[in-house]
Amino acid sequence: MQAVILSGGFGTRMRPLTFTTPKPLLPIMNKPLIKHVVDSLPDFVDDVVLASNYKIDMLREYFQEYESSGKTIHVVDEPKPMGTGGAVKNVEEYIDDTFFVINADIISSIDLADYYRFYKEREAVAAISAWEVDNPEEFGVFELDDIGRITRFQEKPNAWEAFSNTINAGHYILEPEVLDLIPEGKKVSMEREIFPQLIGKGFYGYEFGGHWIDCGRPESFLEANRTLLMLYQQEQGFNHIVGERSYVAGDVGDFVSVGKDCTIEKSDIENAIIFDGVEIDEGCKIRDSIIGYDVMIEEGVNLEGCVVADTVIVDQDHKDKKLKVE
Repeated sequence: MQAVILSGGFGTRMRPLTFTTPKPLLPIMNKPLIKHVVDSLPDFVDDVVLASNYKIDMLREYFQEYESSGKTIHVVDEPKPMGTGGAVKNVEEYIDDTFFVINADIISSIDLADYYRFYKEREAVAAISAWEVDNPEEFGVFELDDIGRITRFQEKPNAWEAFSNTINAGHYILEPEVLDLIPEGKKVSMEREIFPQLIGKGFYGYEFGGHWIDCGRPESFLEANRTLLMLYQQEQGFNHIVGERSYVAGDVGDFVSVGKDCTIEKSDIENAIIFDGVEIDEGCKIRDSIIGYDVMIEEGVNLEGCVVADTVIVDQDHKDKKLKVE
């Protein structure tokens, strides 16, 4: 079985980190976001197609070295932005049967094997995963009947127009015949143009519980890291993680991921993602922040709610300040 992972886009909301690294390779709990998605696939998915464009060579290089547990991984170029439907149509040659489509920037607790069982039991043509949110304005919303059929679909409504808080959670199962609805070589939105055509033709929604995080912004990226560290704490007793060959003086604070080859003198750090190769001098205070690759933070610096670009030196001019560093 194939899975198409939508991993294109420029990751503009994650800048400045994505100036140098494509968003799918940004680390959560010391593992690239895309690896979390691939690792969530059931064993019966043996063919993975990444629909990509921005910094595609970095993705190809990563997957040349990645141990994929027997899965074949194709990184396929999308020459120009084609929308969600166009991106799937662009990889049609790799698809020969029922297939998954998954957004690469979603961290969730969905059980994809159970989702597939749900789909097959209903002899469906298409299905999307369903999640409840307070504000549906940034998502597609839909209504379900008592057996899970989608009866209405509405993409990114205004708050006063939304008829539901059940959103499209970014995991699809489709039959190849759905590809026939997508015109060749055009920019097509699966959500706006294709899904409405499927209503009444075997289109279902799969509801699940646990957690669901769209990792499109620094705040949600930190939320995903924190959520996975909470689960790690339940299993291992720790709510932080330190990568290989890293030195940390004193205790690491709550919900902190430290990458490999880092040196961190005694400092106060909480709810932070620290990429590889970072040096932090003593007496620093870092909260709710993401620190890019090979950053140097000098003694006594105070950062809160910051995103620090790769290779930046944060000097003592920032001492006792709270700011966003780019």
